[in-house]
Amino acid sequence: MGNYSIKELEQLSGIKAHTIRIWEKRHNIIAPGRTSTNIRLYSDNDLKKIINVSLLNNSGIKISRIADMTAEEMNLRVLEISKHGSDAAIHIDQLVVAMIDMEEEHFERTLSGLILRYGFERAVTEVVYPFLDKIGILWQTENITPAHEHFISNLIRQKIIVAIDSLPIPSKNAERIVLYLPEGEMHEIGLLFYHYLTRKAGLRTYYLGQSVPHEDLVTVYQVHRPSILITSITAALPMPLFEYFEKLSRDFPTARVLAAGMQVLPYKGQTFFNTVQTFSTAMELLPLI
Repeated sequence: MGNYSIKELEQLSGIKAHTIRIWEKRHNIIAPGRTSTNIRLYSDNDLKKIINVSLLNNSGIKISRIADMTAEEMNLRVLEISKHGSDAAIHIDQLVVAMIDMEEEHFERTLSGLILRYGFERAVTEVVYPFLDKIGILWQTENITPAHEHFISNLIRQKIIVAIDSLPIPSKNAERIVLYLPEGEMHEIGLLFYHYLTRKAGLRTYYLGQSVPHEDLVTVYQVHRPSILITSITAALPMPLFEYFEKLSRDFPTARVLAAGMQVLPYKGQTFFNTVQTFSTAMELLPLI
């Protein structure tokens, strides 16, 4: 079970702490626990309820009416609004609820509906990416376990792989791109989406995936002579970032290297050693290839 401060609840639900306190005191929406020093602590159920109350309230239902709803009535109204709502925040919040409960059917139904409604690329950029940011908050505050992260990551990963498999294989004469994660790097979802975008753009892709030893990357480069390498660096490298960029520039002199990820984010849009270019979002990648 989660154990959230009111500030963490605010970050995850988008509802100001002041409003949460009012809902709590005036309408008995939730009843948080207290620490020995009288600090409020909120559970997973409190978080889910606040998310649902916010959705109903933003849809025009008065908070006094919501406070009188049974749990079943509230869930039915939320489901109805989620089916027809176009606001990305609605769907992000429903994915958070599905993840907390580890409800695969709920998560699958929500994500599949988004892909049908918005198209694959828009669903990923407008809903899945912001949702992953919320997972980051949950992870940092120790309110989800590695099991939660793996559960959700694998479901999203499966969706992207299916989308890639649906694309035609480009011609052997097309520009060649290698996509990889450095050795020890396991955060693959972003790279998989870059694979989808580059394959859709008609480029011949060689997807090497997670934790690729550098010597193996050099071998692939020597055999296929790609014009571009794409990578994402989220975890800390065993060497300074700029030293790694210099190594890439030295070992792959005829290729451009496009790098993204949390470690690269402070340097987005910059070029290093003439061949290494940094970017931060999937949409920034397309003009670079």
